[in-house]
Amino acid sequence: MHSNQTSAAVRETTAAFTIDMQPAAPHLEMTDRYDFTKLWTGGMSGASSGLMLSAGDPVRGKAGYVALERFDGTIDGLRGTVVLQQYGSMNDGVTLYYEFVPGSGTDGLSGITGRIDLTVTEGDHRVHIHYALN
Repeated sequence: MHSNQTSAAVRETTAAFTIDMQPAAPHLEMTDRYDFTKLWTGGMSGASSGLMLSAGDPVRGKAGYVALERFDGTIDGLRGTVVLQQYGSMNDGVTLYYEFVPGSGTDGLSGITGRIDLTVTEGDHRVHIHYALN
């Protein structure tokens, strides 16, 4: 493989967050909308706010959601803002993608890319963050 770009080293950190989610008026028929805020602690420390759109029948295990949120704080001491995106689905199993939106980082988080692995145990939200600064 040949490349003219130097690949940034992948960094890792862990964090946790608490979330406050409130139902909001849906924009599309047959969907639900939620506005939320999060407080982050650990290697990713700060606050974020966002919105989630969902559809389907989660009681039967058949549903999906998308979410965008704007984080303002620090990651391993690097201060800035960045937008996070999530995509989740349930259909005989759970699929979740959670990542930094390319091109959305500012200040110390400018150029950030990567993913966030989320684990929820009894309402406790913990994340393992894999990121690079390009």
